[in-house]
Amino acid sequence: MRILFMGSPDFAVESLKALIAAEFEICAVVTQPDRPKGRGYALYPTAVGAFAEERGYAVYKPEKLKNGELMPVLEKHNPDVIVVAAYGKILPEYILDYPKYGCVNVHASLLPKYRGASPINFAIINGEKETGITTMLMDKGLDTGDMLLQRSTPIFPDDNAETLHDRLAVIGGELICETLRGIENGTVTPVKQSGESSYAPLIGAETKKLSFSDIKVNIINKIRGLSPVPGAVAFSEGKTVKVFSAKEVDAPAEGTVTVKVADGFIRITELAPEGKKRMSDEALLRGNRNFKFDD
Repeated sequence: MRILFMGSPDFAVESLKALIAAEFEICAVVTQPDRPKGRGYALYPTAVGAFAEERGYAVYKPEKLKNGELMPVLEKHNPDVIVVAAYGKILPEYILDYPKYGCVNVHASLLPKYRGASPINFAIINGEKETGITTMLMDKGLDTGDMLLQRSTPIFPDDNAETLHDRLAVIGGELICETLRGIENGTVTPVKQSGESSYAPLIGAETKKLSFSDIKVNIINKIRGLSPVPGAVAFSEGKTVKVFSAKEVDAPAEGTVTVKVADGFIRITELAPEGKKRMSDEALLRGNRNFKFDD
């Protein structure tokens, strides 16, 4: 089975690693174009691009897909299946229809819940107790294709977006290998999605804002679901403060950043005032005893 792999961020690297370790034939890799980063705006490859180039794979970085830009790559490598993991663009029909076994997506939720761009974040923000990985056959819709396999994992109270992301990435790598083996030997059967669906959109500025008039669990879940990237946001003297972790407390304590919320108190344990690095609340108060959040 010849595999064309399409992916971009760290999440997708784990699936590519797993396919290589399982000795699947990767005929080529497609990823997002290099983007400028840092003060010098030097161009940097995606995590998938860097990983694949280091290992000598043919890597393609098309700016666009919709006008047939990828067709020469498809014709050159003639993949039996295309594996897609967090590639970052909608695939047009000519790509979806090209391979013998279709395009198989590795999606970080238990579909049909949390279709869309940010399923890991919103599963935590919404207080879910479990999530998982779904492999599915892609269609023209947004994460609406027939499901192949699913595997669940608990969301632990101390999970944040980073820890859950890393765990799901590994599960995704394991499950895509299992899925492709099942496709090859005919033991995996596509199943229509059923049940209540939900959507996890790109995270915008409004989603990142914290409201301390909310209840403790909702505030803490939002902080966890956005930590460490992109980070929940509050304000102090009109300036942005990123908030990375918090916990429930019974009452304010000297030397801590404690906030009154709708049903009690929470302590902001890690934060980064505008222009400063991430630090503990105790370290912040040692340098700024008068720190407090805006009302």
